[in-house]
Amino acid sequence: MSDLTGPDELLTEVLARYDDAPNERLKIVMQAAIRHLHEFVREVDLTRDEWMAGIQFLTATGQICSDTRQEYILMSDTLGVSTLVEMLNYSPTEGTTENTVLGPFYAAGSPERANGESMLDDEDPGDEVVVRGRITDPDGNPLAGVVLDCWQSNTDGWYQVQQVDGQSDFNLRGIYRTDDDGRYEIRTVRPGKYPIPHDGPVGSLLKANNRGWMRPGHLHTWVKHPGYKELITHIFDRKSDHLYDDAVFGVRESLIVDFTPDESGELAATFDFVLDPA
Repeated sequence: MSDLTGPDELLTEVLARYDDAPNERLKIVMQAAIRHLHEFVREVDLTRDEWMAGIQFLTATGQICSDTRQEYILMSDTLGVSTLVEMLNYSPTEGTTENTVLGPFYAAGSPERANGESMLDDEDPGDEVVVRGRITDPDGNPLAGVVLDCWQSNTDGWYQVQQVDGQSDFNLRGIYRTDDDGRYEIRTVRPGKYPIPHDGPVGSLLKANNRGWMRPGHLHTWVKHPGYKELITHIFDRKSDHLYDDAVFGVRESLIVDFTPDESGELAATFDFVLDPA
């Protein structure tokens, strides 16, 4: 044990305990996190009561997590960290479709649906809409067999995983595939704006800082095709509120669409994906 005469000496000693870590990447991450955490504590001159309040907040955040609610992802989303991680990890090349956050409501195991089939399994008072388009490579060549794993909220702003006793098992969830011309077509309902869960620790923190907790209406898509980067993104409704104060910083101008009547009178929007080669 060295002579811990002050914060600098303490930090040096703590970092040294990780010098022999067998996993080099873990060592880099841990030492960087420790340096920034110590610097944060010193910058704000953290008090004992504030430190304990932070511990209690993290404890409450863990306690509210469940199979259908991930409060830590919610906290990451509202701090902009989820968006930052996506920006750093995806880095789309110019001309390809922008990505955004996954969000806390994705559920694996959605059913396969045919092109043009509706994701709406339950009655819903909202406008029924169509989202259609093509998926191509950066040179405009159509990509056949691309998987689009889709999910969204209903008109009232609830995801199926939030209302397992109030919605059908696969309501507003579905997996689509592009045809030989790279085309897809999804029938659904106009996605409702909704509040992120704000009855827990993250919501309390937002309220304490006079921040909103609403998200604009959007359709989630997780797009997968061999040889291309997996694309996690949203398609936003231009008429939705909160496009410019999204609680999780997920909106991109290039991802906003207009629903207008098509030749058959259906409210439809066109959204073309351009995938980035892996």
